[in-house]
Amino acid sequence: MDQDRTFAAKLTATAKAVEARIVAALAANEALMAGAPERLVAAMRHGVLNGGKRLRPFLVVETARLCGAPEAAALDVAAALECIHSYSLVHDDLPAMDDDDLRRGQPTVHIAFDEATAILAGDALLTLAFGLVAGAHDADPVARLHVVHALSREAGAAGMVGGQVLDLAAESADSLTEAEIARMQAMKTGALIAFACEAGALLGEAPPERRARLRRYGEIVGLAFQLADDLLDETADAAQLGKAAGKDRARGKKTLPALHGHDWTRARLAALVAEANALLEPEGAEAAALAEAARFVAERTS
Repeated sequence: MDQDRTFAAKLTATAKAVEARIVAALAANEALMAGAPERLVAAMRHGVLNGGKRLRPFLVVETARLCGAPEAAALDVAAALECIHSYSLVHDDLPAMDDDDLRRGQPTVHIAFDEATAILAGDALLTLAFGLVAGAHDADPVARLHVVHALSREAGAAGMVGGQVLDLAAESADSLTEAEIARMQAMKTGALIAFACEAGALLGEAPPERRARLRRYGEIVGLAFQLADDLLDETADAAQLGKAAGKDRARGKKTLPALHGHDWTRARLAALVAEANALLEPEGAEAAALAEAARFVAERTS
């Protein structure tokens, strides 16, 4: 129980630090935002500062700490990653995609503003993210370049965006194999979570073997995150989720819980946590927060 409280406190503290960095980045006197239209900035703030656990930024900060990276650089990259994750949600909620009216219990950006503003706010958050990484404080210039390159790959056509395309196409497919679902989810959800762990290692200039191992840990956590998310969509209610529940099956989305059932899903989640912990063993006690993060992802109820 004490371990749970310690992890929850660390997650909350990191979320607050990252949110403060995002607030600062969206300020009108910042070079990247100077002269931006007020309505656009308001929509960006609505999309990125509407709560959430900030798990992806937490993984950046923790892996960066583990690898001895500058804290300021880690916060910049963590804030950038949250901007990209949030832009993807803003676009995902649009009528042309998942058509959601609620996100984290609040009106989605296209409901609070309008569809065109939501699209442009998402575009602006994506662009801001690369500015934050390129200007990451105290980071080695070569390390920054490697992070930019990795983020471009994982957020783009070979990663998150490509996964979203596969997810939309799957809605009209008669069926998908387990391998096809796993590939789609590894791209749509897992890519940014894997990047979060790789980015911390890149900022800390970790050797290739350590970087690959931490990235693999991120891939496993990404799989667990999507699996738990799909299970929650089938078993939780809207009050728990902060958005409509049961929409995946209604829209014909292909998920592993739908393919294999709830008992299989829970057993698979437990196996993924064990695999994540095994990858962290060489890091020793310093990786305790990352081990707790894997368990938290698998056991979350919202």
